[in-house]
Amino acid sequence: MPTPPTPTGHASTLTACFLHFDVCFMLWVMLGALGVFVAEQVGLDAAQKGLLVAVPVLTGSLLRVPLGLLSDRIGGRRVGLAILVFLFAPLTLGWLAGNSVASIYVLGAMLGTAGASFSVVLPLASRWYPAERQGLVMGIAAAGNSGTVLANVFAPRLAMIIGWHGVFGLAILPLTIVLILFALMARDRPHVAPQAVSRSFRVLAQADTWWFCLFYCVTFGGYVGLSSFLPLFLRDQLHVTPVAAGSITALAALVGSGVRPLGGYLADKMGGLRLLQLLLLGISGTYVAVARLPGFSPLVSLLVLGMVCLGMGNGAIFQVVPQRYQNEIGMATGVIGAVGGLGGFLLPTLLGGVKRSAGSFGPGFLVLAMMAGAAACALHALITFRAGWRSSWRGAPTLRAAEEV
Repeated sequence: MPTPPTPTGHASTLTACFLHFDVCFMLWVMLGALGVFVAEQVGLDAAQKGLLVAVPVLTGSLLRVPLGLLSDRIGGRRVGLAILVFLFAPLTLGWLAGNSVASIYVLGAMLGTAGASFSVVLPLASRWYPAERQGLVMGIAAAGNSGTVLANVFAPRLAMIIGWHGVFGLAILPLTIVLILFALMARDRPHVAPQAVSRSFRVLAQADTWWFCLFYCVTFGGYVGLSSFLPLFLRDQLHVTPVAAGSITALAALVGSGVRPLGGYLADKMGGLRLLQLLLLGISGTYVAVARLPGFSPLVSLLVLGMVCLGMGNGAIFQVVPQRYQNEIGMATGVIGAVGGLGGFLLPTLLGGVKRSAGSFGPGFLVLAMMAGAAACALHALITFRAGWRSSWRGAPTLRAAEEV
């Protein structure tokens, strides 16, 4: 069998992947952006509010594994199109129904499908580019998590005018546009043989996979969890209006999304794992400061700083992952992204539950700080004592060395 040519890039596919992830991420956190309106209409307590925004994150995380595996088998373009087509169903449900607690949770579970976009479009873009450009390219594609900004800027404002049901109906328009553009622009890289299912599942047997899951649970879980929960947190803690809460969340999410390519670029230069170690320490310190629950200005500044560290951490991790899993990138992205998304499920659930039982969000943020600090210590130990872990993976020889450890 002839050796496949070295990938050189495909700007059209990269753009299509960004748009896909952008609209999917917007829909994924839509319930969080509209959470204040939904909670007030349905009548939810603090724990139920946390669960409201956590359900889409949970289902999206769980779907990342099978859809990532499927993209390895039949191609990311087909699976990406299927995701976009399916999302018309929950938007229609949110537009025309969804007036009870049960129906809201069903709506959230269906919207979770959008979160699986991650394990499909990132591998689709990654396969087109060489190893030395993975950090920047994956950062650009994954910067589509800026869809959080769109949801938090526009959804509360539109809900004030047309109601939160109407926002779901209006969201059908951008979904339709992205579906058409993705169909026209995205292409699977040719000459890439489908991976055997048994080979893809080897990812699960490698210890490195679960370490990456832990780190991504802190960084991406923190980003998506805060992006979903901040409107409710700011409303309850600072007593701001729904529109103001959405604007602050949008600012934090925009900064966190915007620095993800920067994190990937710096990881290309200095090594993803080395950069990640520093960022995990920064995340831990920020959570400790937030746990003190200071006044408006310092609290908002700390949340934005935390989002910077989380966004750059996401970029650093996915500078390394495509090099570590060159042939099983769909499955690896699915598994790591799934566990990362579970972190996004646990964060609002934890904060909401702690608020209801302790009467304060502070202890919840302290728990998050300890988790990030423990992850930083674990990464330091791996880099120091485990031969296969270096500041960056560069090609197959290092990959084999890592698998032998």
